Amino acid sequence: MQQRLSASGRPSGTDGYDFSYRMVVDSRYQKVARTKSILRLFFLVQAITLLLGLVLLIFQSASEGLASRVLEISTTACGLISLIIGELGRKRSRVNMLRFFMVASSIAVSLLMFCATRKCSGFMVAKSPSFWETILALPEVALAVVGLVFHLFIIGYTVHLIANMSVPKRAS
Repeated sequence: MQQRLSASGRPSGTDGYDFSYRMVVDSRYQKVARTKSILRLFFLVQAITLLLGLVLLIFQSASEGLASRVLEISTTACGLISLIIGELGRKRSRVNMLRFFMVASSIAVSLLMFCATRKCSGFMVAKSPSFWETILALPEVALAVVGLVFHLFIIGYTVHLIANMSVPKRAS
């Protein structure tokens, strides 16, 4: 086996003649990397939103009683757990974990929106809610709306990530 002489101290095989044999990265892998980094930021914002909501619910339940807020607190906790599963699926490129995350987090966000709208409709039906009751309910509703908006973006990017991570189907 004869090796090429290296010119000016360069290692052999780097003189550019093998350019046509070099592999080019498929655009799918670039899209996956870009989508994973975007999802990481969205997951972080969603986690902060859920944690703020959980802290707010715990403080409000201390004054009202835990029994009235058990559905909201457990749903927020389930949303955080599903977000952890989604982050693990994103890091390890596990499609099944990402699919489970999409279903579980969609259920959690739907239940949180139900609780927020129930609370708002309760204020509208009430005879005359006090100013402070209305002010204390606004952060909870605002967090639910922000969580819903970010959840819609997260679902869209997760579907895009799963589509690019899956093996392309061959045309017959």
